[in-house]
Amino acid sequence: MKDESERRRTDILQGMLDMVILKTLAHEALHGYAVAQRIRLISSERLRIPQGSLYPALHRLENRGLLKSEWMPTATGREAKFYR
Repeated sequence: MKDESERRRTDILQGMLDMVILKTLAHEALHGYAVAQRIRLISSERLRIPQGSLYPALHRLENRGLLKSEWMPTATGREAKFYR
C-alpha cells in the first residue's frame, strides 16, 4: 500500500503529465505517437513519455471529458485515434 507522500507524488506527476498532454493538443488534433513525438521535440529530447504512461493518461483525460477522440487516417493511410 502506498503511503501518503508517495500517493501525493504520483498525483503530482500525473497532473504534470496531463498538463503537458493538454498543452500539446491545444492547437491541433494528434494521435498518441504524434503526441509523444511532439513532446520530445518541444522539450529538446528532455521529456520522453513511455507508452505505458501516455496512453493511460490520454484515456484518463478522455474519460474526464477533457479530450475528445475520433478515428482518422494518418499521413501513411493507416487509421489512428486522434485526440483533441
